[in-house]
Amino acid sequence: MEAIYYTVRTVNGDYAELVTDEGLEHSITMFLLPEGTTVGSRLKLENFQWELA
Repeated sequence: MEAIYYTVRTVNGDYAELVTDEGLEHSITMFLLPEGTTVGSRLKLENFQWELA
């Protein structure tokens, strides 16, 4: 699986609103994201694993 890069646009309670470099939006629970993720964080999703990029 090819890596997909996201930027955290907003955090609303337990959910983060993400946007890809191509402009696609995605919402995900903060529980699944790496510790330390905040608004503006850059994330990489590869092989179903999230990490700060």
